[in-house]
Amino acid sequence: MRCFPALLAVVAALICANGNATQDNRPLRGAALDHRIEALMKAAQVPGLALALIENGQVTYLKAYGERDVARHLPLQTDTVMYAASLTKAAFSYSAMMLVDEGKLDLDRSIASDLPKPLPDYPKYADLANDPRWRQITPRFLLSHRGGFANYRYWPPGKDYDPNGKLAIYVDPGTRYSYSGEGINLLQFVLEHGNGVDVGDYMRTHLFTRFGMTRTALTWRDDFAANVALGYDEQGKPLPHAHRTQVRAAGSMDTTVHDYAQLAAAMVRGEGLKPATYANWLTPEIRIHDVQQFPVLTLPATTDNDGIALSYALGVGRFQSPQGPAWFKEGHDDGTNNLLLCLQRSRTCMLVLSNSSNAESIFPYLLQSTLGKTCFPWYWASYIPYDHPEWRSPAARAQPHSPCQPFESPL
Repeated sequence: MRCFPALLAVVAALICANGNATQDNRPLRGAALDHRIEALMKAAQVPGLALALIENGQVTYLKAYGERDVARHLPLQTDTVMYAASLTKAAFSYSAMMLVDEGKLDLDRSIASDLPKPLPDYPKYADLANDPRWRQITPRFLLSHRGGFANYRYWPPGKDYDPNGKLAIYVDPGTRYSYSGEGINLLQFVLEHGNGVDVGDYMRTHLFTRFGMTRTALTWRDDFAANVALGYDEQGKPLPHAHRTQVRAAGSMDTTVHDYAQLAAAMVRGEGLKPATYANWLTPEIRIHDVQQFPVLTLPATTDNDGIALSYALGVGRFQSPQGPAWFKEGHDDGTNNLLLCLQRSRTCMLVLSNSSNAESIFPYLLQSTLGKTCFPWYWASYIPYDHPEWRSPAARAQPHSPCQPFESPL
């Protein structure tokens, strides 16, 4: 029996060495987490990835892995500028709620009430001249992706890319979820042309400056050039970082994992919003039943996510995890895969920025490793694990895909 305390000490030391792992080795921290991430990146051919963890509303873990430029062997760093893609939308929605607090935005008033002339009178929206349903659209509908639009006019539902695509309202505004960057940009247009708000300047002062996001902007800055990440497609082909010159609320942000982690921590704390407004931001507006998010308005319904009450709030997705209410936002483009997921009750978040089109294939494993069991709707988000390529086929949509399926890392 005298050996028992010594045995306990050895076991405790082993647990600490593995990053305070739980009994099933999740969630991981420290060296154990680093090893898991590096192994997953290698297996899935992800050249670069940056990770932040937020616990109790504070950034507790910030690290970059791999390379920002493979050919020159330049390391990815926590201050490397990366493309935020649609993580821009979450930031924009949070600033829109600040405008609500200031009395400069009414979420439930028709956009027709804010614009000085009818929406179709503006050349960009002339396609809607014969559809009076645009008057039914409100900021609440646009933030919750209920404007009735496709993602962008260039991708009509069920058709290939059309560079001459026309803007159209495909379903009555407010009636169903249909993810739309077009709708987010329309709200930006209304704020700028009807409410006198310079969205780029407003987000800079109310978010970027306020939360110490010194290497974040909605348009390209020349000082980013010395430390910026290239993107890489599925085959590892390098893609240049775009120098965007126009503010787009739907996705023009450049940022770093350090900067966006500061914003994410502020958002999970509710900083900058009145409590009622913050609750409004996170309140589910519409249930989601599509088997996958994309392509919009074309895929069959499913009950796979009914158990987690998958929904959309005012700029972020919502669902019920085993750890309480959760909210999230993804970012996706060629050579860019990003994800922010927050567990509201514990104010715990995982933020991932990557410079690879392959990174989403390890996101289910990263969530399991960092946050434990979340029941994130991985199939709906098209986060098909790299070691299960069979789930990428169109036929797989007819099969059940439980969001609570455990993802045991094969490594």
